[in-house]
Amino acid sequence: MGIPVSVQLADDLPYATLAAHADGAFAWLRLVDELFSTYKPGSEVSRLRRGDLRLDDCSPHVRDVVERCAELWRDTDGYFDVYAAGGLDPSGYVKGWAVQVASDALVEAGAVNHCINAGGDVRVRGCPADATAWRIGVRHPWEPLAVCFVLTGTDLAVATSGTYERGAHVIDPHRGVPAQHLRSVTVVGPDLGLADAYATAAVAMGEAALEWLAGLDGYESAVVTEDRRCFRSAGLPAL
Repeated sequence: MGIPVSVQLADDLPYATLAAHADGAFAWLRLVDELFSTYKPGSEVSRLRRGDLRLDDCSPHVRDVVERCAELWRDTDGYFDVYAAGGLDPSGYVKGWAVQVASDALVEAGAVNHCINAGGDVRVRGCPADATAWRIGVRHPWEPLAVCFVLTGTDLAVATSGTYERGAHVIDPHRGVPAQHLRSVTVVGPDLGLADAYATAAVAMGEAALEWLAGLDGYESAVVTEDRRCFRSAGLPAL
């Protein structure tokens, strides 16, 4: 996926057990990269884009993700569009979804206190060894070494999308041009795949996203505009 991923395990378990849990999480994320990478010509997504592979012949993971992305397209009035830039690119959902699956697997295996950080998309469960809750810094969209929010909780999915890292890379599918009005959108809720997709859709919407985000059930948000205005929902779990 072209991003750094860290896994922090905070359970009081034998080192060998913790290492096995971490190895399992990274093995899953490497599999996701092999299936969904748009940079690897042999991935299933790349072969789908070229027309060398039919969706019916893809792995269950790819079929499920493409189906979920179609549902998200409907749920976001077409603003979450995996074809907005041309060929199929479900990256705006896949990263969060992959981390969510990894986190769920860790909980099922008994590693109930952990933090997975995939390039700023974060899933936390339980608490760190030295505190009663996790603290997650959301990067300041102009100052790389500063934060604009610090979120806290014991069961949070935090996804951020914007223009500060990769430029105006999110396409407004209704106008067919890069979205440039929102500098940063952070979405917080119970599922990282949905939070990731919602943040991407919100960037594509521009300032219309403020009203749309307010209507999301179970998800809170923070938005910074390109002209340096800042908005946050009332229930955002921020310090």
